[in-house]
Amino acid sequence: MIDDVEQATVHRVARRPLGPQESARASRLWWERAADEYQAEHGSFLGDAEFVWGPEGLTEREAQLLGNPADLVGRRVLEIGCGAGQCGRWLRAQGVAEVVGIDMSARQLQHSHRLDKATGHRLPVVQADAQWLPFADASFDVVCSSFGAFPFIPDIRTALAEAARVLRPGGRLAFSVSHPIRWCFPDSPGEDGLQARDSYFDRRPYVEEDEYGRALYVEAHHTIGDWVRALADAGLVIRDIVEPEWPEDNDQVWGGWSPLRGRIIPGTAIFVADRP
Repeated sequence: MIDDVEQATVHRVARRPLGPQESARASRLWWERAADEYQAEHGSFLGDAEFVWGPEGLTEREAQLLGNPADLVGRRVLEIGCGAGQCGRWLRAQGVAEVVGIDMSARQLQHSHRLDKATGHRLPVVQADAQWLPFADASFDVVCSSFGAFPFIPDIRTALAEAARVLRPGGRLAFSVSHPIRWCFPDSPGEDGLQARDSYFDRRPYVEEDEYGRALYVEAHHTIGDWVRALADAGLVIRDIVEPEWPEDNDQVWGGWSPLRGRIIPGTAIFVADRP
């Protein structure tokens, strides 16, 4: 696995369909390589034990999309695509006793262990894929994900059905992804990122390939309607769709996110749904 990670080089960018195994392999390879740089660049913004929903900086402390933290104390929570576990660790710090994080990247989970030691709040983690959750039916009261896993999965119906499967009746799913409208625009934080270029309805995933045509990075596009239908097909009831506005005091540039673009078009969509 390490040799694959070290030797992977992007030779071509494509927009094409791909299956669950290929997309899973690509995400694992990419995050094994990118984890150190990602945590070094964004760790201070994310915090060691903070729940940030996206580059705009909206926190769960402010939004309470999972519910009042005091009401979560006796609940069981799963964080999908936890990375270094910042969100799940924040929940632990609020007194939520049972929180589990999963991520495909072993390197991301090593960063999670590092932050466990730094904060004193240990987050139990499992290396696993959101497309095949290694948990029994109705295992959790809350499933959450902040830009973890879902933006990189072409088959969202399967992934959301898995999230719904492990939710108990009355449980809540909340997750954030890149706002679908962003796919119309170049991924640039400057003026050139304000001119619509691509069709909103082109659902082909963005794929970076090696010299043999194997996927090294995958990002999937789904319209707002696609997300709504997938949640409904999973048997969930949508309670809210949050589009955070860019705050005046946030001057950071994060990839294609920036104050310039963030004050004109939404960058993040947060879906909140319950299992009846």
